Amino acid sequence: MASVFDPPEFDADSEGLETEHRVVVGDSRRLDALADDSVELVVTSPPYPLVEMWDGVFADLNPAVAGALERGDGPAAFEAMHAVLDEVWSELARVLVDGGIACVNVGDATRTLDGTFRVYQNHSRIVDAFEARGFDPLPEVLWRKPSNSAAKFMGSGMVPPNAYVTLEHEYVLVFRNGSRSREFEPGATCRYEAAYFWEERNRWFSDVWTDIRGELQALPGGDLRDRSAAFPFEVPYRLVNMYSVYGDTVLDPFWGTGTTSLAALVAGRNSVGYERDGEFAGVFAERVAELPALSRDVVGTRLADHRAFVADRRDVGEAFEYEARHYDVPVTTKQEQSIRLYEVETVESTDGGYRASHVPVSGGGCARESDS
Repeated sequence: MASVFDPPEFDADSEGLETEHRVVVGDSRRLDALADDSVELVVTSPPYPLVEMWDGVFADLNPAVAGALERGDGPAAFEAMHAVLDEVWSELARVLVDGGIACVNVGDATRTLDGTFRVYQNHSRIVDAFEARGFDPLPEVLWRKPSNSAAKFMGSGMVPPNAYVTLEHEYVLVFRNGSRSREFEPGATCRYEAAYFWEERNRWFSDVWTDIRGELQALPGGDLRDRSAAFPFEVPYRLVNMYSVYGDTVLDPFWGTGTTSLAALVAGRNSVGYERDGEFAGVFAERVAELPALSRDVVGTRLADHRAFVADRRDVGEAFEYEARHYDVPVTTKQEQSIRLYEVETVESTDGGYRASHVPVSGGGCARESDS
């Protein structure tokens, strides 16, 4: 199968990066725009089965869903909804490279049907589906959703025993396509320039994220955002940095308002988004206008946070053995020495998506190296 998406290669000798970002309006149960083994990372947040706002979407895709809901048959509706998602997971097994990573953000659901209240464990059902397709589960992440609700229970209120805890977390399920990790040439520039700081590694690779508070800045979307499976920008941004390198392509088969593509753009990766509702492309066009400023904000924050970390360590008498090659800061480990961050300089529309130019950030902050 020939792919209609041919992202640029990472050029280790270039003074900047170019990335390509495709938006495909179509059904992700058939990822026809993508060739076999053409994607290195999947980051997505699908519609959540048995969450009421998604009933209509699933019923449109599988008529068995509507029938099960009308009968009040929760388990049958649950399975019919997941059967829709299963078709997408089968396509991911095809387009992901060997050793490629799939990250699925999902929450469980609580629902009363036919007079019975219960939890529907979406995360568990998705793990089973990926394993059946040859993926190896890796350690997952729990992150706590921001909530303004003062109610911390459901059910009988202030007396036992018939109250239920409130679901305030979501899962990032992580899977590897096959049993072997990706391999790189020793010292591969695309990998070592994409390193993260030691303290970022310790925070990002914890299995519980309690510091996600929402998006880094307010972004447009309105009612469409309420109809998407949008998650906070920080979630896909971390995952893109954790599980891909410069030159990789990131796929979101449930694209919505394009948060995964936004994260890939800021992180200097290529991306492809699949979305059934073409209206969302207009929302993303508004978000693209904010990209250079968002990119400077994100990169500037990362460097400022690292400098604060260095200052704190030095205040307690700690010393650093290594110096970053591209920045005027020390680093904790040898692997961090080549870290190089890029900011978005320009984004232009293309036939079917966007092309972005990225410039390396200088050692003094967020000024471009060519300006320093």
